[in-house]
Amino acid sequence: MLWPMFFLAVAFCGIAVLGVLAVRVGLEVRRFSRAVGDSSERITRAAQNLERAAQPLAARSGRLHGQGGTQGPNET
Repeated sequence: MLWPMFFLAVAFCGIAVLGVLAVRVGLEVRRFSRAVGDSSERITRAAQNLERAAQPLAARSGRLHGQGGTQGPNET
C-alpha cells in the first residue's frame, strides 16, 4: 500500500509543477504580446514621421525631375 500512495503523491506533485509552469507561460505570453503591441505602435508612429518628413523632399525631387527633362545625371 505504500508504493501506490507514493506514486500518487509523485503524480500529484508532477501535475502541480506543470500547472505552475503553465501559469508562468501564460503570464509571459501576456507580457510579450503587450511588448509586441507597444513596438507595433512605435513603428507605426516612426513610419508616419518618416513619411511626413519625406514629403517635402519628394515634392522637390518631382519639381527638379520635371524641369530637368529626361536626361539622367551621367548623360549630356
